Amino acid sequence: MKNIAILLMMFFVGFSFAQQKKDTYVQKGDLIEATLYHDNGEIEQHGFFKDKKLHGTWTYYNEQGEKLSIGNYEFGVKTGKWYFYTKTKVKEVDYDKGRIINVVETSRES
Repeated sequence: MKNIAILLMMFFVGFSFAQQKKDTYVQKGDLIEATLYHDNGEIEQHGFFKDKKLHGTWTYYNEQGEKLSIGNYEFGVKTGKWYFYTKTKVKEVDYDKGRIINVVETSRES
Protein backbone atom coordinates (compact mmCIF):
# COMPACT_ATOMS: atom_id res chain seq x y z
CA MET A 1 0.00 0.00 0.00
CA LYS A 2 2.83 2.35 0.89
CA ASN A 3 4.47 1.69 -2.51
CA ILE A 4 1.22 2.54 -4.33
CA ALA A 5 0.96 5.84 -2.44
CA ILE A 6 4.55 6.71 -3.35
CA LEU A 7 3.98 5.84 -7.01
CA LEU A 8 0.81 7.95 -7.13
CA MET A 9 2.62 10.87 -5.52
CA MET A 10 5.46 10.60 -8.05
CA PHE A 11 2.95 10.46 -10.91
CA PHE A 12 1.12 13.61 -9.80
CA VAL A 13 4.33 15.52 -9.13
CA GLY A 14 5.68 14.50 -12.54
CA PHE A 15 2.37 15.39 -14.21
CA SER A 16 2.31 18.86 -12.63
CA PHE A 17 5.85 19.55 -13.87
CA ALA A 18 4.89 18.33 -17.33
CA GLN A 19 2.18 21.00 -17.42
CA GLN A 20 4.70 23.81 -17.08
CA LYS A 21 5.84 25.38 -20.32
CA LYS A 22 9.34 26.60 -20.91
CA ASP A 23 10.03 30.13 -22.02
CA THR A 24 10.82 30.32 -25.73
CA TYR A 25 13.16 32.59 -27.68
CA VAL A 26 13.07 32.46 -31.50
CA GLN A 27 15.36 34.40 -33.83
CA LYS A 28 13.35 36.35 -36.44
CA GLY A 29 15.68 38.44 -38.57
CA ASP A 30 17.40 40.96 -36.29
CA LEU A 31 14.77 40.40 -33.56
CA ILE A 32 14.32 37.68 -30.97
CA GLU A 33 10.69 36.76 -30.28
CA ALA A 34 10.15 35.87 -26.62
CA THR A 35 7.24 34.09 -24.97
CA LEU A 36 7.48 33.72 -21.20
CA TYR A 37 5.11 31.60 -19.13
CA HIS A 38 3.61 31.64 -15.64
CA ASP A 39 4.15 28.51 -13.53
CA ASN A 40 0.63 27.34 -14.45
CA GLY A 41 1.47 27.30 -18.19
CA GLU A 42 -0.40 30.50 -19.13
CA ILE A 43 1.54 33.09 -21.13
CA GLU A 44 2.96 35.80 -18.87
CA GLN A 45 4.43 38.05 -21.55
CA HIS A 46 5.15 38.10 -25.24
CA GLY A 47 7.32 40.46 -27.23
CA PHE A 48 10.62 41.02 -28.96
CA PHE A 49 14.23 41.88 -28.16
CA LYS A 50 16.65 43.79 -30.34
CA ASP A 51 20.27 44.18 -29.32
CA LYS A 52 19.36 42.51 -25.98
CA LYS A 53 16.75 45.20 -25.20
CA LEU A 54 12.95 45.07 -25.18
CA HIS A 55 11.83 46.30 -28.58
CA GLY A 56 8.50 46.49 -30.36
CA THR A 57 5.14 45.44 -29.00
CA TRP A 58 5.01 43.65 -25.64
CA THR A 59 1.88 42.15 -24.12
CA TYR A 60 1.56 41.10 -20.47
CA TYR A 61 -1.00 38.67 -19.01
CA ASN A 62 -2.07 37.54 -15.55
CA GLU A 63 -2.09 33.90 -14.43
CA GLN A 64 -5.65 33.47 -15.74
CA GLY A 65 -4.58 34.52 -19.25
CA GLU A 66 -6.28 37.93 -19.09
CA LYS A 67 -4.43 40.82 -20.72
CA LEU A 68 -2.89 43.22 -18.19
CA SER A 69 -1.10 45.62 -20.54
CA ILE A 70 0.15 46.17 -24.05
CA GLY A 71 2.55 48.72 -25.45
CA ASN A 72 5.76 49.39 -27.33
CA TYR A 73 9.40 49.64 -26.44
CA GLU A 74 12.20 51.24 -28.42
CA PHE A 75 15.47 49.68 -27.31
CA GLY A 76 14.22 49.11 -23.74
CA VAL A 77 12.35 52.42 -23.34
CA LYS A 78 8.53 52.64 -23.21
CA THR A 79 7.19 54.75 -26.04
CA GLY A 80 3.85 55.65 -27.59
CA LYS A 81 0.48 54.50 -26.26
CA TRP A 82 0.33 51.83 -23.59
CA TYR A 83 -2.88 50.28 -22.31
CA PHE A 84 -3.25 48.94 -18.76
CA TYR A 85 -6.31 46.83 -17.98
CA THR A 86 -8.17 46.01 -14.78
CA LYS A 87 -11.55 44.33 -14.52
CA THR A 88 -13.32 47.72 -14.48
CA LYS A 89 -10.96 50.27 -16.06
CA VAL A 90 -8.54 50.88 -18.90
CA LYS A 91 -5.69 53.35 -18.51
CA GLU A 92 -4.29 54.76 -21.73
CA VAL A 93 -0.83 56.10 -21.02
CA ASP A 94 1.24 58.07 -23.54
CA TYR A 95 5.01 57.76 -23.24
CA ASP A 96 7.72 59.83 -24.85
CA LYS A 97 11.21 58.35 -24.39
CA GLY A 98 10.13 56.58 -21.22
CA ARG A 99 8.40 59.60 -19.66
CA ILE A 100 4.65 59.69 -19.07
CA ILE A 101 3.15 62.63 -20.94
CA ASN A 102 -0.57 61.85 -20.64
CA VAL A 103 -2.94 59.46 -18.85
CA VAL A 104 -6.60 58.85 -19.68
CA GLU A 105 -8.66 56.43 -17.60
CA THR A 106 -11.97 55.03 -18.84
CA SER A 107 -14.48 52.47 -17.61
CA ARG A 108 -14.26 49.09 -19.22
CA GLU A 109 -17.30 47.89 -21.10
CA SER A 110 -18.83 44.64 -19.86
